Amino acid sequence: MLDDKDRALLRRLQADPSLTVPEVAALAGLTAGQAARRLDRMAADGVIRGQTAVIDWAALGYPLQVSLRVTLDKTVPGAFDAFLAAAREVAEVLEIQTFLGRVDVRLALVARDLAHYQALYRTRILSLPHIADIEALMDVAAVKSDESLPL
Repeated sequence: MLDDKDRALLRRLQADPSLTVPEVAALAGLTAGQAARRLDRMAADGVIRGQTAVIDWAALGYPLQVSLRVTLDKTVPGAFDAFLAAAREVAEVLEIQTFLGRVDVRLALVARDLAHYQALYRTRILSLPHIADIEALMDVAAVKSDESLPL
């Protein structure tokens, strides 16, 4: 169970993950030692799973973002695991999500331009095993991209 101080720490880290422990402690009204112990406990409990850098892929030359919704041929034993293992090997695939329903998997990928995406799609994506159906959705704009919750 999280108390108000734990939630205050999490709010501060959500707002600015680059804060040091003493900085986040001061903002949450705790000493650095108290904050460190609470953060360590939340990490051990799996509440905090790590900190990551948010990459601007367009700034690195990958402005094209595509979501692929994939339905697998589930009549083949092991199709799901084989597909996921192969999809993990495609460097441009940044995220893999699995679902219940008609769509089994969503792949989020980046490309340098349409020609790069076409080559990637034809040579790497379509060669992934056990695809029954695939639908490409090209990202036009990120309207909201925020993982913070009101704590």
